[in-house]
Amino acid sequence: MSERAYVEGTIESYLNRLAAADPEPGGGSAAALAGALGAALVSMVTNLTLGKEKFAAVQDDVAELKKRSEALRAKLEELVTLDALAYREVAAAMKMPKDTGEQQEQRRQVMQVALKGAAEVPLKVAEAAVEVAELSLPAAEKGNPNAVSDAGVAVLLADAAAQSAALNARINLVWIDDEDFKRGTWARIEAILSETGRMRDIVLAVTYSKIW
Repeated sequence: MSERAYVEGTIESYLNRLAAADPEPGGGSAAALAGALGAALVSMVTNLTLGKEKFAAVQDDVAELKKRSEALRAKLEELVTLDALAYREVAAAMKMPKDTGEQQEQRRQVMQVALKGAAEVPLKVAEAAVEVAELSLPAAEKGNPNAVSDAGVAVLLADAAAQSAALNARINLVWIDDEDFKRGTWARIEAILSETGRMRDIVLAVTYSKIW
């Protein structure tokens, strides 16, 4: 499966896969998709602003904003599929033989590597999501005011992506033996959740003030 397999199909085909009685794609993949949707909405705001004379003063800033949001969208689109691929590594490790002590130890080692990989993917989702949340602020402040609600939805999706990624990281971290890895990863995620929550409140305040 390619790194973009899930985003290259139709929305319906992805949702059908998500709803199926299979463990992947699951919540981690959906978290990445939420982040990608948020990034796409930031790009939408920029595209509704660029090239319009009334927004001449912010064209350079908005062009840079678009460049960053599109890069984040591409990253998150890949993570939609990469999360599922990381789970497959865990599933493969679980199926390894465990009849002898040697097999059990080999299985444990492979499992630990796979679990770290499965925890690192949602961390990457959260890291990208907080950047989307941060970009939604200039989108709301400098973008076409007719699209300010889209900037608001962008930050909500980014916050949802980060919160969802945190859950998926946590459920893998609990099985990892490396305490330093667990603490370090979770500390980073907690910092991200704090920042996405802060940005959500700021951007929504700006959004509502411009709507009414």
